[in-house]
Amino acid sequence: MQTLIYLSLILNIAVLVPIVVLMVVKSPLVDTAWGSFTAARGILLSIYFAILVASIVLLLLPVTAFIAALLSVQVIYKVTTPFTVGTFRNPVVISNLVISAVHIVTLSSIVSSMGTELVGLT
Repeated sequence: MQTLIYLSLILNIAVLVPIVVLMVVKSPLVDTAWGSFTAARGILLSIYFAILVASIVLLLLPVTAFIAALLSVQVIYKVTTPFTVGTFRNPVVISNLVISAVHIVTLSSIVSSMGTELVGLT
């Protein structure tokens, strides 16, 4: 379980550091993947930054229930992106689905290991 948790958090950090940096410096690469700057893309930057910060904090101070919550929210938004974007062919959608697969394996491991203890039922 611990190895998968570290894998998921490090994956978040490894993916989000360059994306956040590229978004902040307004790289043309970002325009290609996410479209031109809009208020919505600014909000997305805030969300990505929040996930990045949470991943770093949870890597340093791991709280399994918080990690499970973070990864669960990520899986929900990543799995729904093909439907909200309207295609499975967008590179962001594809990477979201790959990352969500890793997070689903981690979440399965957490639930398998902790069971009802994860939600405070014991």
